[in-house]
Amino acid sequence: MSSPTQAPCAPARTDARAANHDHAADPRFQPDPLFDAAERDAVYRAIHTRRDVRGEFLPDPIPDEVLARVLTAAHHAPSVGFMQPWDFVVVRSREVRAKIHADFLAAHAEAEQMFDEGKRATYRNLKLEGILESPVNICITCDRSRHGPVVIGRTHIGAMDVYSAVCAVQNLWLAARAENLGVGWVSILHPQALREALGIPREIVPIAYLCVGYVRDFHARPELEAAGWLKRMPLPELLHFDAWQGQPDAAGERLIDAIAQTRAPAR
Repeated sequence: MSSPTQAPCAPARTDARAANHDHAADPRFQPDPLFDAAERDAVYRAIHTRRDVRGEFLPDPIPDEVLARVLTAAHHAPSVGFMQPWDFVVVRSREVRAKIHADFLAAHAEAEQMFDEGKRATYRNLKLEGILESPVNICITCDRSRHGPVVIGRTHIGAMDVYSAVCAVQNLWLAARAENLGVGWVSILHPQALREALGIPREIVPIAYLCVGYVRDFHARPELEAAGWLKRMPLPELLHFDAWQGQPDAAGERLIDAIAQTRAPAR
């Protein structure tokens, strides 16, 4: 089977440079925009080996220059109307993290009762956070009022600013993986308790509470998948063509065949 990096998707760098020679000195354009095979493979590897880390954190401190690169990557996420609605609350204080951990325990106990009895024991035994074990926690927020009430691209889909902040989460996660850092997203929290612990103003929306740090290991598969909680869904079952539940034509069938021949990079 082929890997995502084996499919021809762009001309060779030298050919592209020749074709775009007129742009070479134009500051509006990137001077070297194409990824070579090794760069492309690294991107796919980060995507496919990213994990939601819970119980493998080490107490080792994160060097400032590493954390700076990760935060800079998050800050370069796409955003609606170039709104950049995010802020980043970097939490190192053990006292603050203890408050948030206490709220997690309360929310975790409540969540257990929401599942069918057959799944409660499994849920109870899952490790779902690393708030105290990780050396750094980061809360990413969304300021929905930034740059005023009318934002290019948000005029008809009002949640685009929230989606933009989530893009910052994904950028941070992939950059962290490239830095050999683990990240765990803790969502079993009461939003108001999180606001109070971090002093987040009422008009600011908490989007993600992340645990960040070096780890002993990265799991080969997502932990919930390995634990049998849920399975990864086959991608062809999630594809629609030209309309919801639209059936593939010949081109669609070729795409499905290509997906079947594509494997994730080695973990």
